Order: sequence, then C-alpha cells, then structure tokens
Amino acid sequence: MKTYTPMIQQYLKIKAEVPDAFLFFRLGDFYEMFFDDALRASRELEITLTARDGGVEEKIPMCGVPHHAASGYIEQLIQKGFKVAICEQTEDPKQTKGVVKREIVQMITPGTVMESKSLLERENHYLAALTGFQDGSFSIGYLDLTTGETKVTMIDSVREAINELINIKPREIVMASDEDPAIEKELKERDIHSFSVMDDCSKEASFEPVLKEIKQEKLIISMCRLLHYVSATQKRSLDHLQKAASYQIDAYLRMDPNSKRNLELSETIRGNGKKGSLVWLLDETMTAMGARMLRRWIDRPLVKTEDINHRLSIVQGLMDAYFERESLRDSLKEVYDLERLAGRVAFGNVSPRDLVQLKKSLQQVPVVQETLAEMNHKESIKLAESMDPCPELLQLLQSSIIDQPPLTIKDGNFIKDGFNSELDQFRDASRNGKTWIAELEQKERKKTGIRSLKIGYNRIFGYYIEITKANLGNLQDGLYERRQTLSNAERFITPELKEKEELILQAQERSTELEYSLFQEIREQVKKEIPRLQKLALVISQLDVLQCFATVSETRHYVKPTFNQDRKIEITDGRHPVVEKVMDAQEYVPNDCVMHKDCEMLLITGPNMSGKSTYMRQVALTAILGQIGCFVPAAKANLPVFDRIFTRIGAADDLVSGQSTFMVEMLEAQHAIANATQDSLILFDEIGRGTSTYDGMALAQAIIEHVHDHIGAKTLFSTHYHELVELSDKLNSLVNVHVAAAEQDGHVVFLHKIKQGPADKSYGIHVAQLANLPDKLINRANELLIGFEAKPKTKMTTAVYEDEEIGQLSLFHNPKNKKPKKTNNIQQEILNLNVLEMTPLEAMNELYRVQKIAKNEAK
Repeated sequence: MKTYTPMIQQYLKIKAEVPDAFLFFRLGDFYEMFFDDALRASRELEITLTARDGGVEEKIPMCGVPHHAASGYIEQLIQKGFKVAICEQTEDPKQTKGVVKREIVQMITPGTVMESKSLLERENHYLAALTGFQDGSFSIGYLDLTTGETKVTMIDSVREAINELINIKPREIVMASDEDPAIEKELKERDIHSFSVMDDCSKEASFEPVLKEIKQEKLIISMCRLLHYVSATQKRSLDHLQKAASYQIDAYLRMDPNSKRNLELSETIRGNGKKGSLVWLLDETMTAMGARMLRRWIDRPLVKTEDINHRLSIVQGLMDAYFERESLRDSLKEVYDLERLAGRVAFGNVSPRDLVQLKKSLQQVPVVQETLAEMNHKESIKLAESMDPCPELLQLLQSSIIDQPPLTIKDGNFIKDGFNSELDQFRDASRNGKTWIAELEQKERKKTGIRSLKIGYNRIFGYYIEITKANLGNLQDGLYERRQTLSNAERFITPELKEKEELILQAQERSTELEYSLFQEIREQVKKEIPRLQKLALVISQLDVLQCFATVSETRHYVKPTFNQDRKIEITDGRHPVVEKVMDAQEYVPNDCVMHKDCEMLLITGPNMSGKSTYMRQVALTAILGQIGCFVPAAKANLPVFDRIFTRIGAADDLVSGQSTFMVEMLEAQHAIANATQDSLILFDEIGRGTSTYDGMALAQAIIEHVHDHIGAKTLFSTHYHELVELSDKLNSLVNVHVAAAEQDGHVVFLHKIKQGPADKSYGIHVAQLANLPDKLINRANELLIGFEAKPKTKMTTAVYEDEEIGQLSLFHNPKNKKPKKTNNIQQEILNLNVLEMTPLEAMNELYRVQKIAKNEAK
C-alpha cells in the first residue's frame, strides 16, 4: 500500500469495504473507477479505458463518468445485476490540506433502487432475506423500499421456501454467508440473479418500529438481517418502512410458480408478455398503487368466505351505481402514487413537483368520500369513513408550494408569496430593487432640498448618494457618511442604503437558500404524516381494485358467484375470460361444469385444438376470480372455496436444469399428488404423453386411480388415451366428458362444446390437415392409420404384463431372463379383416400389409 499515492491508498481502503460493487469514486466533476472496476466498467458501459500514475511502475487502469450524468450509467449497471457504491467528498477541498476525506454515502443494488427506468410504477420492487434453520424450516422477510411495504413469513421446507421466493419475485435476495449454495443455484435457474450476504441478525433499537408486531424469534432474525442490509447500503432515514406484517401462506389460495405460469396469471407462457394474461384482462385500475395491489390480490386469492363476500358486496354496490363509479374513476385518475411519494419524502429525494402531486391527490379525497356516500351502500360508506383526507397537511401544501414549480430545488421560486415574510422581503428586494432606489432618491432630495442629488451604483463601492460640490453647503452636517471624493462631486452612504444594498445584491442568493431551508421544513412536516399517508394509500388502492373489478365485470357481463361448503362446482355457461376478450367480436362457445359429490373427477377426451385445455383453465380462472372478490365469466356460478390449485398443462423442457418435457411433467404431477387435499383443484392435461404409449397410459391410469382413491380433490384430467374412458366403470366418482367435433366433407369442425361421454375418435390427421401439411403426407397417414387400426388391440389393465407379452423395450435387465415368444400372427390378422366394409383401396392396403407379415414370418 505504501508504494501507492495517498489518493490511491484511500481508494483501495474504501474499495475493500465493498468488494462486490463498482466503486464510483468522486474526483472533482467525475466519478472515477480504478483497477478491475475500471476494466469491467469500460466493457459493461462501453466507455473509454485510460490509465494514470499511482506511485508504482505500471500505470493503473482508470475510467470515469461525469457526475451530472452518473445516474444513467448506474442504471445500466443495476439492470445488469451489478451493485454500485457512491463515494463522495465529505470535506471542502478549499479548507483541507492533503487528501480530501471521502466515504461511501450510498449503495445502490438491484433490490434497493429508488429512482430508475427499471422501476416499473405498476409493479412492486422487492428485496428479500432468507434464513434457514437446523430443523429444516425457513423464514422469509421482504420489503419494497419504494413503498415501505414490509412482510415476513415462516416456511416448513426448502422446496416451499424456493416456491415462495419465486412467487414474490424479489430483485435481490440477502442470505447468510453459510447458507446452502444449492438454494442460490436453483433460484438463479428460476431467473433470480442478484444475491447479497449479510450475517448480522442482531436486533437494533432503531428496528423496533418495524418489528413491534413480530413475536416469533425466527421471523425477527430474517427481518433483522434485511434491515441491517438496508441500513448498511442506504445510510439514511428509513422512516417510511411500515410495521412488518406476518402472514401464513396457508391463509391464501396457494399456487406453485408452475401453476401460475400455466394459468398465465401475470404473463403469458409464450413471449412472457403482459398482454394475454389475467392481469392484462383485469387491469382497469386508475392508480399505480391500485395496479400493484391488483397483482398482489391475483397472486394471493382469499380462502375465507367472509372476506371474499365482503369484497363481492362492494363490487356489487359499485356495479349498481354506474354514474358514481365513473365519477370515482375520474377522481382516482387525479390521485398520484402516494406510496412512492411517501418513500421519496422519507428518503430525502422528494422534489417540489412531488409535493404538488401529493397536494392534488389529497384534494381528491373529499370528492371520493362524497361520491362513496352518495352510493348509499353500507360497505361503501364504511370505506369512505376509513379515508383520512389529512386536512392539515393539505393546508400546508396549498399555502406553501406553487402549482407549477421548476424541476429541481436549485432553480428556486417554488414557494408561494405570503408563506414566509422574510422570503417575501428578499423577493421584494430582488424584484423591486430599482423601484426602491428611485423612491429613496426622491425622498432624499425632498429631505435635503438638493434637486440634483442622485443615487448611483458601481461594482467597487456599491450604491452611493452623489452631491455636486456646488450643493455641499446645503447639506446638513453628519447626515451622510463620506465615501469618495471626485473632482466635481462627493459621494456618500447611509446605514439604510448599505442595508438595502446588501439586501438587493444578495436577495437572490439568500432567497434560494431560504427557499431550500423552508422546503426542508415542509418535507419534515410531511415526513411526520407518512403513516397517515400510507393508511390512506392502502384504502385508495383497495377502492381502485374493487372499482376495477366492477368495471370489468359490467363490461364483460360477469356474474356474482356464490360459495358453498359442499364442495360442489356448478358453473353455467362458463367462459375463459382472456380467450373471450382476445376473440373480441367472435362468438365464444360457453360450457357448463358441474361436479357434485358423485363426480370428483372429469376425464376429458376429444381432438387436439378442440378446447380441452381452454375448458380446464377456465374452470381454474373462474375459481381464482371468485376468490379475489371479482365477478366471474359465466351465466351462473356456485363454487367451493379451494385451498390450492395445481396444474400440469402444456409441454416444456427445462433445459437450464437439464430436465426433459417428461421429467417436468412427472415433477409437477408429483408436486400435486404430494400436496393436494380434498379441497384442492387439480388440472392434469395429457399426462404420460412424453414416453412410450404403454408407459404413458399406465402412468396416467395409476395417477387417476391414486387421486380418485386417496386424495379426492376436484380433478379435471384430459387425455388422448381413449382406453382410459373404461375407468368410469370402475371408479365411482369419475365421469367421462368430451369436446364435441364433427366431420364435414372429410374435414373436421370443432364445436368447442363439452358433452357427456367419451370421444369416439381422435381426429389427429384432420388437425394435421388444418395445419396445411402436404396432401401427399396426409394421404399416406390415412393409409397407415387404416393399417394400424386393423391390428388387434391389447386391452389396458392395471395388471403387469405377462411374460409372453411385449410391452416396451426395457432399459433394465429382465429379472427372469425370459425372451419373448415369437407368435405366428398371419392367421389372426386375416381373421380380423372385415372385408365387406372395406373400400377397394383399403382392401389393397390390407392385402399388402398381410403379405408383408407373411414374408417376415417365412424368413
């Protein structure tokens, strides 16, 4: 270290505090980076890499960015998952000998961003902490630094902990240095890339406001880990952090990440976009905080019937009051993001324009309250009464900040006239200085009787009173203080003139300083009201989401669902809400879904593209919509309250984890079977198709039997294995249904209608024809199908294969070392032919096939 220059030594000492972050080291008007930081930053930011002397033989790599443009470069690094430490000069260079003192004033990390383009206003930006314990349990704490929302929960297993973190979608996760690295590895595979270490879990007095309602020691440990990390990185007031709310994951309808993805709740499977998701369908919110709450409600539907009916009651009231609802929407449109405004106030980076937004928002609260009262609806009136319009704060903002302030505090002129008398004097002196000088000149002429007396100004002496030598005899002794003698005049000053001179010359500078001081005082008063603002924001967010439900429900013709304790599903003319909206003017074919005690499972058959998956999804989405408190897309709906929803829909490899489609399918099936209860909803789509026919059919049947006999959950199971429809004869609570299709002129027509009983055929080749495969290929497939269907079929049973039968090629040895017997099939093949029903072409194909079998056996 001693070989380096003092400045580089200082840099290295500070850099040692943040080895995992880029250190933006302030040198004059630039933030500089050195050594490895410079090499990496020059690549990531595409800026010029230079070098400088540092006291050693080789020059030190260096690159830098202007301080006024640093935010853009910092944002680039944060979006790539890096961290940035801001190191500022903490002493005045003019008053310091040697190296100016510097220290880190803030760490910016992916989870602690407060201002960035990547900070989406309609989505939360969470930072989480995970703590594992020796008994296998985990605690998770998370917060949104931009809004102050803080929550904590206990998890029983590592699998559930990982699922919960994936559901939370934190931008950064804080863990202990000795936490199991396999957890980080799996989370990275699930698109969570930023991780940090914090080993300090001690309870500090400053954490008490956040921890006051948390009693369980394990929860406190995770929250303290999180708060230590936030305090260490932000180095400023965090007064806006709310009391940590403890929750249990079983207190909500639970869905694992794969089920949420399969149902496309917040983003589509194809393209990962919002359009086409349930959030896209429902988001008619008027505020950013309402949009964030909508996402949280969709992620965590309710399981208490009383809470669900409370929301539905308010939605009903809003639907019945169209004009009042439209008035509410107009008022909410003028309400800004109170949650993040409060966060910026606490963080110290609020601007005058932010306070104007706060003022305009508070002005709408009495209007909203009045509108809710006009609805004359019990629940709406309660909602209005729970709103705190913060009248004192509104009065302060109305009297202090102008309606159109400049962008930054530095520009000044944002405090209203009349708010502060001293500021008014400065402004009066600055704006009306010349007028005052002219008035003083007239006053002094009248006092002295010297008409030629004038008041002038120069840079050296400032303002002065000038009297010609011819008029000096008329001047009263001691009236003025002599300042300068000229050849034909004398210049004087007075205490009053010097006082005004100082006031005029320094008015602008002192005005700006006083405005900043007044702004800080206003900010501190607003800061004291943060808890009230956060409570108000919560109520307005809830109202916004509920009016959104009412608006969508009326527009899309949804109905209010009812809930039963008998585990009955009674959906009349149900629709898939998103597909219906996407189809727009086209007619959507509705379908019923009725499942009573004698029907725990629907086995759904039918051709590809006929709508089996859509039907299954619409049942799940109807349940979710009902349990978040929204009306549902149906003519009538009577539903049970589900505790969990499991889905196995679609085919997708997990290449990152090295898992095939079939392995993903089996893992999702296992998760459902291991965790489902009688009150769950299970959707299984085409289980078993990722392996050989017999293997897949055997697995599908075994899963159906297990769910039917041992779990009893409401289950929708779609399949192409038509052999499975015979299970309805053996399983009392299984009912066959199919999606209807019809043939017209050799083409298939999908009717998209669910009917009782099994499907009569698959129509797979017809679907291939719809996909415009070549006619020659389609014709050949038809010829092959005729041959395949003519072969004797082996009935699928639950018994194992006999030694003589050939099921599939085994990857393992045959325990009995028996070779399959070679059977003479030619006689049986001929007996199976129904010659009278064959067309000439079919007869020729069969003759060719049988001859080929005979030739093979002759060999």
